[in-house]
Amino acid sequence: MPEGGTASTGGTASTGDSAPAGGTASGPPARRRGRPPRTESAGTRDRILTAAREEFSARGYEKTSVRGIAKAAGVDSALVHHYFGTKEQVFEAAVEVAFAPALNAPDAAAEGSLDGIGERLTRFIFGIWENPTTRTPLLAIVRSAVNNDTAAAVFRRLVAAQLLRRIAAQVELPDAELRAELAAAQLVGCAILRYVIKVEPLASADPEQLIARLAPVVQGHLTAP
Repeated sequence: MPEGGTASTGGTASTGDSAPAGGTASGPPARRRGRPPRTESAGTRDRILTAAREEFSARGYEKTSVRGIAKAAGVDSALVHHYFGTKEQVFEAAVEVAFAPALNAPDAAAEGSLDGIGERLTRFIFGIWENPTTRTPLLAIVRSAVNNDTAAAVFRRLVAAQLLRRIAAQVELPDAELRAELAAAQLVGCAILRYVIKVEPLASADPEQLIARLAPVVQGHLTAP
């Protein structure tokens, strides 16, 4: 027998065939960290966004972390950064989704003459706040914006760009943006007192009674000389 011949052949077979690299003989390889396959991307992003909304709602902006969002979504923190960037950017994405129903307010206000814009806008906003499904995420947004400057800046950008400017465009007056902001202040202030601070008797008043009182004020802000 040639020296080392058989031993060399047996060694190669033993190393290459019976124990492949990565441990595939005993089961599938461990899932690699990092970006998911394309087929998983949409579902992973949505899962992260849902977890972010829940975390911000339960903990507020300051006490929520990217790591906490990742843990709640069942992913690595790097994926949160990959899809959304910083914590502020995650919050902005979560706010935009939660605030989406309110962003239809300018369209609702535009469905008719300018003389009735105050009532249409007031009624639409109250409809969102009175619905528990749309009220819960809004409460989380408002609480975060009131308590944190970064969250307030994100909320302000969204409201200014997507809501107030679109309402101002319908007013067509020199001070239209100021008018739109005053109308929004009237409605947001009432919402905070009624739904966040829960001041009585405002908190338990009939919505129709409040709409009847607020709509003329909002109308005045938007169209009065």
